Amino acid sequence: MSKILVAWIGRTDLKSGINKGRDGLGPLANALDARAFDHAFFLNNYPAGEVAPFLVWLKSRTHVPLSVHTVVLTSPTNFGEIYHAALQVIEQSLAKYGKDVQFTFHLSPGTPAMAAVWILLAKTRYPAELLESSLEQGVRTANVPFDISAEFIPSLLLKSDERLERLSAGLPPEAPEFGQIIHRSSVMKNVVAKARRIALRSVPVLIEGESGTGKELLARAIHRSSPRKEKPFIAVNCGAIPTELVESEFFGHKKGAFTGAISDRKGCFETAHGGTLFLDEIGELPLSAQVKILRVLQEKEVVKVGDNTPLKVDVRVIAATNRNLIQEVPTGSFRADLYYRLAVALLILPPLRERDGDINLLIDHMLGEINRDSVGEPGYVDKNISAGARNIMLSYPWPGNARELFNTIHRAAVWSPDEIITVEDVREILITPPVARTQDSPDLLNADGVNLPEMLANKAHDYLERALGLTSGNKTKAAKLLGLPNYQTFTNWCEKYGVEE
Repeated sequence: MSKILVAWIGRTDLKSGINKGRDGLGPLANALDARAFDHAFFLNNYPAGEVAPFLVWLKSRTHVPLSVHTVVLTSPTNFGEIYHAALQVIEQSLAKYGKDVQFTFHLSPGTPAMAAVWILLAKTRYPAELLESSLEQGVRTANVPFDISAEFIPSLLLKSDERLERLSAGLPPEAPEFGQIIHRSSVMKNVVAKARRIALRSVPVLIEGESGTGKELLARAIHRSSPRKEKPFIAVNCGAIPTELVESEFFGHKKGAFTGAISDRKGCFETAHGGTLFLDEIGELPLSAQVKILRVLQEKEVVKVGDNTPLKVDVRVIAATNRNLIQEVPTGSFRADLYYRLAVALLILPPLRERDGDINLLIDHMLGEINRDSVGEPGYVDKNISAGARNIMLSYPWPGNARELFNTIHRAAVWSPDEIITVEDVREILITPPVARTQDSPDLLNADGVNLPEMLANKAHDYLERALGLTSGNKTKAAKLLGLPNYQTFTNWCEKYGVEE
């Protein structure tokens, strides 16, 4: 096997040639002294007159054949040009020695951009030893503690310098989907950075966070930034599935498997084949259902109700919960084996009150979104928010998190007849967070008891009617105001609580 050194000629190497090594040999001469090579291929972007003394001196002190490839770069940090030049030299060496070669790329000579390209090539298309050298520690193998997927290389030259720098730092490229997660706080930057890294894999992800923190938004961003992005993203609310229908919903059924099974039906695992299955509120699944989900994750196959033939499925599972599942494992309400199967990657979304600096950004983003969506509506004018109203929002604890913030801004925009959302507009619609009851506070619950279902039904009826009135009967917008997922759910609530649409 031929041992090949490939490197750029650096400024320190040129100086060593001028002073004949009296002030130090430079990275390349040091490498040729410290290691045995069959050939050295150098890339040079300096004028020939500057390089000639170095080459004469270097050839006088080594028996290793030297080949120099002169390159014209518009900039020593132009990644595209650097990549092209490095690729040409590698292919030149392969043409001379065949494929049975052992490459060594020297990181020290040249610019950081040149070193970054060597790292990319060594970790993808051309496995190689990476060298670095210093006066203190001499020549040694560089330990680069990350791998970069080869799938990025075909489009490498199309990426901007900034994106390539992120790759060389071990980060996947920016995804526009993560741009929808508005943030500037350090705690959210950490969560998004982890999510970007894990997006490239296919391991299960568990997202924990309070209601309204954006767990599904993060799950969708992970999916759309993953190699599965062209495949389905199937979202399932585990808390809305009756226990007796869990198997049918998740695994599907055959015609005639039970009363009402009038045709074959695919389950959500089969529907999500090749893509991502988002299991929202996974903590609501009964233990019997948890066992069945665990088996699918282990065996990667499902058996339809009424069938005996296993069906292989390739699904990435992202689960979400507003509960702390690891605390529920000792109580027996959540299976330990399922928890550890799901939490291969654990992401914890912080509540809005802990995201310093994010609320201001979110207010502007959400109000802009509402203004765009409301273009063309009768009587609607673009809204701005006054400084006083903004201050109230900034000081509010937002127990409902980003969902509550959006609904509040939406209600304020719809309710306010003027261009400016005022302090009064916000105070009128802002829900005061509950406070702890003191001894002097009246207790609604007494010895006679209360009719809780009736109280809740009356409240629901009232809010449903108000939402319809505020949105002039637009059920989609009314659903948003109330935090309901879609207009169909809103319709179902109206029917349940006797609200005339």
